[in-house]
Amino acid sequence: MKIVVFGAAGWAGRAVIENLSPHHQVRAVDLNQGAWKEWEDIDGAWNGGEVVHADIRDYAATEKAIRGMDAVIHLTVCFPPPEESEFVVDPNPFLINLKGLWNIIHASQKHGVQRIVHLGSSPVAHRDGVFFSANVRRVGFDLYAMTKRLQEEMCRHAHEGLGLKIIILRAEYIVDSRLGIGRYREKLGPEAGHPATPGWVCRHDLAEACRLAVETDSPAFDALHIAGSKEADATCNSAHARDVLGLQYAGDLDRYR
Repeated sequence: MKIVVFGAAGWAGRAVIENLSPHHQVRAVDLNQGAWKEWEDIDGAWNGGEVVHADIRDYAATEKAIRGMDAVIHLTVCFPPPEESEFVVDPNPFLINLKGLWNIIHASQKHGVQRIVHLGSSPVAHRDGVFFSANVRRVGFDLYAMTKRLQEEMCRHAHEGLGLKIIILRAEYIVDSRLGIGRYREKLGPEAGHPATPGWVCRHDLAEACRLAVETDSPAFDALHIAGSKEADATCNSAHARDVLGLQYAGDLDRYR
């Protein structure tokens, strides 16, 4: 299968393209060569497929990156700056998180893409104690949470209105259980002040979930929590995700409790 991965140079993206490349033809897309430098000291140079530089905010560039592909894995994200006030005046969260996904959806429809896998974001436990099924939306109204929730709505609309096959993978916090570090390079474990929580998922398990989701023809649409701890089963549909995808977690998160 020919798979294009947006956000390929990122924390999750490097694990995803590493997982995909032995099985599929991969086109790895990120903004520029500088984006590949961020994790090069940990993941090394990647030579497992085609590398394309494209700005997801630009429809023409996004369409060009998708043309000729069978499936899309969308990992690109704009994280909030430390100060919420900066996020308010910065248009990039909207342009990257929302317009970027809009560009992917419409380019995918135009070029007959068979499957879109979108990396969402959600806590594993609902603030009000509601079980997180696929139809329960995340709560919170900070701008990051809002754009991630709106991304899910765009995916639902694309499925219901355009007939696109889309699987949303909901992740709370992505770590690397092999290296013992988190997304911000912090050391994991109670002695380092970062004990494991039910919402953690190893990025290599998330990468496996992405591959399985892009390979499956059914369901046509779903929103699945991907969490490495069985404790998450009590509050979200992570058990359903394992069943749907046939996902078996390999990351040892218990060592960081």
